[in-house]
Amino acid sequence: MSTVPHKTGYFTHRDCRKHEMGAGHPECPERLDAIEDRLLISGVGDALDRREAPIAPIADIELAHGRMHVAALRGLTDGLREEIDAGGPTHAQIDPDTSINVHTWDAALRAAGAAIAATDAVLAGEMENAFCAIRPPGHHACHDKAMGFCFFNNVAIAARYALERHGLKRVLIVDFDVHHGNGTENIVAGDQRILMVSFFQHPFYPEGGATSDASNLVNIPVPAYTKGMQVRDLVETYWMPRIDAFAPELIFISAGFDAHREDDMGQMGLVEQDYAWMTDRLKAMARKHCNGRIVSCLEGGYDLGALGRSVEAHLRVLADL
Repeated sequence: MSTVPHKTGYFTHRDCRKHEMGAGHPECPERLDAIEDRLLISGVGDALDRREAPIAPIADIELAHGRMHVAALRGLTDGLREEIDAGGPTHAQIDPDTSINVHTWDAALRAAGAAIAATDAVLAGEMENAFCAIRPPGHHACHDKAMGFCFFNNVAIAARYALERHGLKRVLIVDFDVHHGNGTENIVAGDQRILMVSFFQHPFYPEGGATSDASNLVNIPVPAYTKGMQVRDLVETYWMPRIDAFAPELIFISAGFDAHREDDMGQMGLVEQDYAWMTDRLKAMARKHCNGRIVSCLEGGYDLGALGRSVEAHLRVLADL
């Protein structure tokens, strides 16, 4: 009989709101406000075990990232601070869509720290599962490269942390963001301790994914305007048998909600019920194989109303509400 309390953790930190990439950028601090507002209005927030995200140790970040990548981001932050003191620009550009301000470094450390702390708490049996309401997101961050709004790959760091620090043998990463988790794939491809399953709109940002050939990846590229029932069929056909055979000891979710039909960032047709259904199927697998242990981390989701409702639906299932 399980002795793990059937409760859901909620990890976040105010520093995650201080990172911003300029007026009008879709990956904005208001995303976390939209989630908090929805959890307050719905009452779901009352059922969660709230925890403050710590700062991730650099040594743990380097389980998934090169030392030079981490040092470069820190150096860019220090340089930006000096420029601002001298009356210079308030942001430093990494790619056309991605920039940092002076708070990005701390926010990224808190985001990765949330995923690590949630992993610790779930594996310690303090809670059955956990959701990390964090930004910046992570699944486009490669071993040696920041891109696509992402700086450190929160889920990949936590997955490697579970393997290296806790001694787990098999962990699952599920990515249901509308964009392919190219950074996660870059870090975990070929690592047979990690199974990664995903679907994503294709062709779309970023390139790759559809041509992946590593045996530990189950990538499902889908065309624009794919709706929820089609996704559910693909999940049942392609994800579930592989997950069941793999028998993970812990499940990580890269929880992007931008495949929602109201989200202009992509052109897919999912709704809240589809996210609830996927969460329910993954929860059943978690209860079968790993005592219900799930750590879910926010990735995309840019229509604020759809994001709030989708996270609420995701958390209702995780928390048995």
